[in-house]
Amino acid sequence: MSHPDSVLEPTADSQPGTDFIRQIVRDDLARGRHARIRTRFPPEPNGYLHIGHAKAICLNFGIAGEVHGLCNLRLDDTNPGKEDPEFVQGIKDDVEWLGYRWSELRHASDYFEVFYQAALKLIRDGKAYVDDLSAEAMREYRGTLTEPGRPSPFRERSVEENLDLFQRMRAGEFADGSKTLRARIDMRSGNMNLRDPAIYRIRKVSHQNTGDAWPIYPMYDYAHCLSDALEGITHSLCTLEFEDHRPLYDWFVDAVDLVGHPELWQGLAQAGLPTAPDKPRQIEFSRLNLSYSVTSKRKLAQLVAEGHVGGWDDPRMNTLRGLRRRGVTPAAIRRLIERVGISKQNSVIDYAIFEACIRDDLDQVAPRRMAVLDPLKLVIDNLPAGHEESIQLANHPKDERFGQREVKFGRELWIEREDFAEVPPKGFKRLIPGGEVRLRGIGIFRCDELVRDAAGEIIELHGTLDPESRAGMEGSNRKVKGTIHWVSAAHAGAAEVRVYDRLFNVPAPDDEDWLSHLNPEALQIKQGWLEPAAAAAAPEQHFQFERIGYFSADRYDHRPEQPVFNRIVTLRDVWARQEKA
Repeated sequence: MSHPDSVLEPTADSQPGTDFIRQIVRDDLARGRHARIRTRFPPEPNGYLHIGHAKAICLNFGIAGEVHGLCNLRLDDTNPGKEDPEFVQGIKDDVEWLGYRWSELRHASDYFEVFYQAALKLIRDGKAYVDDLSAEAMREYRGTLTEPGRPSPFRERSVEENLDLFQRMRAGEFADGSKTLRARIDMRSGNMNLRDPAIYRIRKVSHQNTGDAWPIYPMYDYAHCLSDALEGITHSLCTLEFEDHRPLYDWFVDAVDLVGHPELWQGLAQAGLPTAPDKPRQIEFSRLNLSYSVTSKRKLAQLVAEGHVGGWDDPRMNTLRGLRRRGVTPAAIRRLIERVGISKQNSVIDYAIFEACIRDDLDQVAPRRMAVLDPLKLVIDNLPAGHEESIQLANHPKDERFGQREVKFGRELWIEREDFAEVPPKGFKRLIPGGEVRLRGIGIFRCDELVRDAAGEIIELHGTLDPESRAGMEGSNRKVKGTIHWVSAAHAGAAEVRVYDRLFNVPAPDDEDWLSHLNPEALQIKQGWLEPAAAAAAPEQHFQFERIGYFSADRYDHRPEQPVFNRIVTLRDVWARQEKA
């Protein structure tokens, strides 16, 4: 499967990078080593993508786009039973949502016959053998970082016996786990990946693409590098944990020698997968690690399975699906990747940097609206009952292209409870008894009276609006210390507002008791009131709720008649103050 135009172009907001990988690619092009650059993004379809994957996506597709090259999306589907078509579709959706398109959609399973024929070649060349050791015994024989491994008692089987056994493995004669095909490399190597690694294992599990055709499946390390070679990938970009695997990848590619043995892969053209094998150059880079979060697939799956979150797309999760549902934009994620850069130095990026990228993007693209999340009624006594008027407010104070909107104003308003203090703290600049504050777009209001309920709680504020302070009037420039927002009680729409925050309350939730660091305030559900122009939003539409934060209409639950909004991020970094306290 390919897109109509398989040669990639840069994204609209991309800036050509200057990192060491891009410099290598440009140098290779300048020296004529490649006619066209080919990269790939090779996820395993055993879960949904997370923020760490975004770095690999942006790097692989970004570089290909910058040099008008090709980038394949390849699903490394070599582990049936843990993979799911739902994850496959999710991966495709996430890549496209981030703003990228693949040149070709490939699967490791497209090459299963090639992998099998290549394994037969390794056996004939004396470079692979069938082992009867159990997985536990194989680990014992492998040795440790300080002790060399020992050869398996089955290592010296003849070529003929190995061919017979492997073909019988292929025919399904043996039980799961009873035999393994291993590469014959060096059991004394200082690199444990070279101590006769497994190539094939027996797994009688149905595969989502090949059904029950194969009772044996290739190991990831074997399939991954040969897939790169088969697709003619010029630059195989991997995170640093694969650096020690590079000698093994090179060994497999050299030992199989796809370029010199076209009979191994020529059937691919007949299957509609034309290819030009090449030896890829592997380059490693540091993965993206964010504070206050986890990117382990195992831990993300545990959060879902144990009900700590509502699913893989829960807005508290740092999966791409979760971030999208929360309201994070693809441009903000690309901005983060660009800001942290590409290097070989492992580090943890402060989550505040990500939040700053979100704010920087949304500040430019999010229209403004007024909303009240913790309402306190304010009554303007010098306006008649039933008073109603319309005012015009800018949709974006920094960009006239957003135009204006009509906002209804009446005698009774909702304001934020925190914008009033009966006993004000030091430096408080909003409404107090007997004090004045400017109502956004309206004028100056003076609080004259407090109304309490039977429990003594303040439930209403009464006062007067200075008619001379209205827009265009002589007193409109009169100075007061604070300005607050509001919504008309008669016209506002009720909404469920989900106030999201960081999922963990410590920067590094990576110890054995990591679940104890879940932030109990990562989700607070509030009954809010919105001006009608916000309630009528389409799903996934973004707004800045003035003086509160950036919000998005929920992708699935929001309807204009029953609005549901998610807080994406606060207007300012509230965690910085907490960390200093």
